[in-house]
Amino acid sequence: MSDRRTLLRDSGAVALGALALGAFAQGSPALAHEAVRTAPMPDPAGTPVPNPPFPHGLSSTEKAHLKAFDELDFDVFTHADWSRLGESHSPTIRVHWPDGHYTDGIDKHIADLAAMFVWAPDTRILEHPIRIALNEFTAVTGVMRGTFSRPMPDGKGGYIAPTGKKYAINMATIGIWNKRKRYMDEEFLFWDNQSFYSQIGL
Repeated sequence: MSDRRTLLRDSGAVALGALALGAFAQGSPALAHEAVRTAPMPDPAGTPVPNPPFPHGLSSTEKAHLKAFDELDFDVFTHADWSRLGESHSPTIRVHWPDGHYTDGIDKHIADLAAMFVWAPDTRILEHPIRIALNEFTAVTGVMRGTFSRPMPDGKGGYIAPTGKKYAINMATIGIWNKRKRYMDEEFLFWDNQSFYSQIGL
């Protein structure tokens, strides 16, 4: 497991594919879509993809982790119910963001997530087109949607006027779960910031 953890830290987005390949190599069904599909998946950000069933052959722990991820995105994040974030996140969780910085602690993570809803209060994630689970690792893809409808703090005491533009970006979240408790100790977030800012008109 230490090799996979190092891979997550050192290889960025490559880790998602490596984790999937590792799961298949060990004989564990990794993708929420069945291995045999009639056609490639469309771009989930442009064409909604139904949430698939959980893969067959998951352990009870792996299934619980994926259920927690669905609950986290579809209910807790989408409804900004930050009082429930501790159901899936360690109090000391380290979160790695797409721009390369990381934060420590659930309170800081809540503040960062809540900041997104200041300027896009309809922010939501309601889709997990791909779900992967292997031992203490989970990885899900999703589509984060919202509208730049309110002023955005610029970090300098001022605000950026809302553009009214909607966004829909593909994203992935990789979680490392505590082996003794049912929460994540570490979380890696991936999305294309260039596409994100372009879509909202910045």
